[in-house]
Amino acid sequence: MKKITLFFSLMLLCSVAAMAQIENPVTWTFTAKKIAPKQYELHMTASIDGNWHLYSQNAGEGPEPTSFQFSKNPLVKWVGKPAEIGKMESMYDPNFKSTLRFYNKQVDFVQKVTLKSAASTSIKGVVTYMVCNDRRCLPPKDQAFTIKLDGK
Repeated sequence: MKKITLFFSLMLLCSVAAMAQIENPVTWTFTAKKIAPKQYELHMTASIDGNWHLYSQNAGEGPEPTSFQFSKNPLVKWVGKPAEIGKMESMYDPNFKSTLRFYNKQVDFVQKVTLKSAASTSIKGVVTYMVCNDRRCLPPKDQAFTIKLDGK
């Protein structure tokens, strides 16, 4: 009897632990592409699972838009703001009472930078983003990143 009780207790504990896992339907990759001497594109790419969608930097009224905060780096000159490359969708959301802009499956945010010298350096930052599906939204999440640039 003790073995049966212990078995069911462990099963209950495992099922509660499995349900308590944090859901994370977005996987980020961070890379740099050299486009000219001392010029780079920083690619911050989100891969989005299933029927979830990630909001644009200009999401509309209501949800948290995707945003990037880059740490100061005296060796780097920023060229504009991150561009969004992907299939953007727009849809009126009655919950937010706003037309929202978002991406399904994948989006690549591209930030151009110029190095002020030939020295190697790293770009550090944090992306804040929010995802929703047709039933619910997850709270905004922060993802820290580091992208290395070879100044040669």
